[in-house]
Amino acid sequence: MENRMIEIVAKNNKSVKLGLIPGHFATNHSHVNYYVDMTTTKTQYRAAREAARELSKVYMQKQIDTILCFEGTEMIGAFLARDLSETGGGLNSGQDIAVITPETNMNNQMIFRDNLQKNIYGKEILLLMSSISTGKSINRCVECLQYYSGKLAGVAAIFSAITVYNGIRVDSVFSMEDLPEYKSSIPSECPLCASGAKVDAIVNSFGYSKI
Repeated sequence: MENRMIEIVAKNNKSVKLGLIPGHFATNHSHVNYYVDMTTTKTQYRAAREAARELSKVYMQKQIDTILCFEGTEMIGAFLARDLSETGGGLNSGQDIAVITPETNMNNQMIFRDNLQKNIYGKEILLLMSSISTGKSINRCVECLQYYSGKLAGVAAIFSAITVYNGIRVDSVFSMEDLPEYKSSIPSECPLCASGAKVDAIVNSFGYSKI
């Protein structure tokens, strides 16, 4: 599949790139016609730093106490916290920002241990994800925050196919303007399935597994 990969760069920062593989892929919630590869952005120092720099522009004038990282975005989250808290910057200048990841229990519920709950209770929380296709993952995260009395300050992603979910604004480095051919469908309405196209791989935040 890798030989089919094409690369696109962010409009405002040529150092931030995405790999795209066309095909038929199954996620937890939908079927998509592109696998969006963010391996470099999530694991390489310079790429993560530049992605965080782009996202920080959106939140300079918004109070952020904690960045909640999902799908392997911890390195990006750390750079984002640094950019937002730098002296001489925006609203969070000189402030300490926590960067944490929720734990998933045996029932697939997101939880925070007692030692981390102080970074959630009553705090302004920014959700940071790698990609958003349908928005259902946002709903799960918001429900988790409600359990621990966290306040949703925003939702950020490297790529998002949506800009709003249930009234919640979604900010991203890459959007559908950058990937106009990207399609996401519920499995029962997938046009690729209807045409008899075989699923190429099962994908999640860790990568893909060929079928």
